Amino acid sequence: MLDIADIRDAAQRLRGVAHRTPVLTSRTLDAMLGARVFMKAEHLQRMGAFKFRGAYHALSVLTPDERARGVVAFSSGNHAQAVALAARLFACPAKIVMPADAPAPKVEATRGYGADVVLYDRYRDDRAAIARRIAGERGAALIPPYDHLPVMAGQGTCALELIEDVGPLDALIVCAGGGGLLSGCAVAARALAPAIEVFGAEPEAGDDMRRSLHAGHIVTIEVPRTICDGQQTTAVGVQPFEVIRTHVSDVLTVSDAGVVEAMRFAFERMKQVLEPSGACALAALMHHAGRFRGRRVGVTLSGGNIGVERFVALVTGAERAA
Repeated sequence: MLDIADIRDAAQRLRGVAHRTPVLTSRTLDAMLGARVFMKAEHLQRMGAFKFRGAYHALSVLTPDERARGVVAFSSGNHAQAVALAARLFACPAKIVMPADAPAPKVEATRGYGADVVLYDRYRDDRAAIARRIAGERGAALIPPYDHLPVMAGQGTCALELIEDVGPLDALIVCAGGGGLLSGCAVAARALAPAIEVFGAEPEAGDDMRRSLHAGHIVTIEVPRTICDGQQTTAVGVQPFEVIRTHVSDVLTVSDAGVVEAMRFAFERMKQVLEPSGACALAALMHHAGRFRGRRVGVTLSGGNIGVERFVALVTGAERAA
């Protein structure tokens, strides 16, 4: 199982490569929620999301011979871009399996970093099976988006930096998809601040993580219909869940409309552009504010990869949120 030593090792490998992203605060938000909020700005990370941390670390632990044979990944967008960029930095061939309906800017950026993209139907095809087949044919290393200890360790450096920069927190809210970021951050946070409560955040339409935590076993759902494309997972990863069931207090859900409200607040009051999944943890804090009143709360702003047309459509209501 993942431990703090793994995350500290990942931090060493990422030093000078990943950005040490800033921690944002807002007096308006603090006054509105009655809490002291510290937002880790991972939308300002390389390639625009926290995913770079895990992808680069996962490639860094491969041998030179393994990297020479190339890497394969599957992703709705941000892990795709992260692996593509990391592969370019290591001069390593990359092939990425992405859904045909992935946001165009994410597909274009993945190709722009030099990766080959294979498209699939997210509602009918098994992306992991496609990626495994390609990796087997090529003798390439498969870099999963979350169910992979090196990826989890890399993502955990996000909370490691946050608590090093602002001191102990009472609570930490982390966006939850497959569980890579949540599990890594939970291990780091509990090691640095043992009394902290760690919460996941996911869209109401895709609450597999919440169901799994409450059931005590992994629950699989249909592909959720939500604007949070980075959280359209059907089940939490096996290795992340072993961490989450031990270290995470609860998983908070929020409507798509609540996510848009958080995106709008971040833009209007903080001048920050967040993609829907990137705003999910902030939205969960805003929606469940009563649970955090009077507390020091950390929040991950996990990504900002969204095209201008879609961002405008969402925050103006032209694209309706559920």
